[in-house]
Amino acid sequence: MMHHWQTLTAPQLADIAQRDPVAVLVLGAIEQHGTHLPLATDLTIGEGLQAAMLEQLDPSLDVLCLPPMAVGASDEHKSYPGTLSLPAPVAIATLEAYGDSLAHAGIRRLVLINSHGGNKAVMDLAALTLRRRHAMRVVKATYTRLPPLKGAINADELCYGLHGGALETAIMLHLAPALVQLEDYQAAAPATPQGDSLVGPEAAASFAWLAEDLSDHGVAGDARQATAELGARLVQHYAGQLAAVVTETARLHALSTP
Repeated sequence: MMHHWQTLTAPQLADIAQRDPVAVLVLGAIEQHGTHLPLATDLTIGEGLQAAMLEQLDPSLDVLCLPPMAVGASDEHKSYPGTLSLPAPVAIATLEAYGDSLAHAGIRRLVLINSHGGNKAVMDLAALTLRRRHAMRVVKATYTRLPPLKGAINADELCYGLHGGALETAIMLHLAPALVQLEDYQAAAPATPQGDSLVGPEAAASFAWLAEDLSDHGVAGDARQATAELGARLVQHYAGQLAAVVTETARLHALSTP
């Protein structure tokens, strides 16, 4: 069954914990997304993907959805108004604290649904600590690193549109259309070569970047390609991928307690 942590009583949670459930935690961010998307874009996408994922899961699985971690590590966006950011050590400690609480409750399977690139490094470090400290299975699922929906977005946009481009805008047009403002939107020209280049903001050999390195408005990609219909397809696609991640996590053998 699917459960939301905060709606349970302590005895109910203890009972579920005995069935070796998979806990799920959305990692979002509150940060600038140019002139056309709201500050809550990453959080909205993470929560929307989780909700759609739950609809695709086998109801026989025991899944516990934790309250989301709304604010992430967003140092690269701090030059723009509205960005909230946890320093990396605080973000790591927060994830570890979530894990410590899970372990205290007897839960040792955790899937992190991440919708913000800046969370990837802190997620890696916290997950390793929880593995060593609690023998916890921590699976890290950044949705943009999952297999893409074939034929939905052209390769150049998928590669370059890493912040506020067609992908995020389409999903937001589906999940929260009233918050998308494309009236005065102008696409940003690529700040650096992409395509087959080995070096780029998110290329095989990536460099550290600030949002202002991407464009004047701190975004990259062409949101004009986005539609609500495309967003609906993308949500269902990535939700299916995440459902598979949770299902596979539930089947992994348990790790021995240190």
